[in-house]
Amino acid sequence: MTNLTKTTTEATANLRSMALIAAESQAVMAMRLMGMVGAYPVGPTEKQRMVDEKLTAMTEAQVAMWHTLMSFGPPHAVMAAGLKPIRQKTRANARRLSKRALMTKR
Repeated sequence: MTNLTKTTTEATANLRSMALIAAESQAVMAMRLMGMVGAYPVGPTEKQRMVDEKLTAMTEAQVAMWHTLMSFGPPHAVMAAGLKPIRQKTRANARRLSKRALMTKR
């Protein structure tokens, strides 16, 4: 695999992560907004969790990016390091909130 091919593959992976973050965060926002008006089952601590998790995910992303940058990682690796904690949080939220809908009785 040449350097150009490797860089292109890694950049594509970053784009995929960004697209998934965008899609999942939109779904999470929709579920949370519907939960705030009572049209979707969310837990009583969801509002506080919504605020707290952003600070945690952004701090983890900054630290990961800083470590990669200080170890002279290439730009795509720095970006991947920053996207990873955010992607984990959006994926976990989407799964957790969508499971709540399946567990409710109608």
